Amino acid sequence: MQTSSASQQKWDHRYQHKSTPSDVCDVLQENLHLLPKKGRSLDLACGLGANALCLAAQGLESHGWDLSAVALAKLTDFAKQQSLYVMTQQRDIEQQPPTTESFDVIVVSQFLYRPIMAALMTALKPQGLLFYQTFNQSKLDEKGPSKPEFLLSRNELRETFADLHLLYYREDGRVGDLSNGRRNCSYFIGQKS
Repeated sequence: MQTSSASQQKWDHRYQHKSTPSDVCDVLQENLHLLPKKGRSLDLACGLGANALCLAAQGLESHGWDLSAVALAKLTDFAKQQSLYVMTQQRDIEQQPPTTESFDVIVVSQFLYRPIMAALMTALKPQGLLFYQTFNQSKLDEKGPSKPEFLLSRNELRETFADLHLLYYREDGRVGDLSNGRRNCSYFIGQKS
């Protein structure tokens, strides 16, 4: 098992030569209409912060947390280039998940650490929204992780976040025409009561 220092070095190295943020995750991009007009948002394990930048552009107070100092420095630069502001914090999310009722919106994309999933629900303020998208066990290609502990099982997001009001769920799996659809990830949006 890697230490936090080794994990940080791994992620710093991965982001070192990146010059643009990746795309906004599909579950957020396609459902911007669900966002509140104002509030605090968190892009958890944000990497280069495409989701954090999107949330800031929507008028939300945007926070981006990641283990990689390199990624966060680049995110700050990207935000300045776009005349946006994202509050970044270098943080080992596995050891320090968000605190109770601290965010109106939390976005998680391509990150899975099951021990903090309950904390994500409690971190939402009343009426808060959780947008979650990550790879599942039915994925068709090599993109993303291969270890089972980093892949969702069937209906896992829906079951894990059953206490949230379900607004959106998609998991195409291996049904039908495999050349169409969204086959690699599961997508979830839920709202706290």
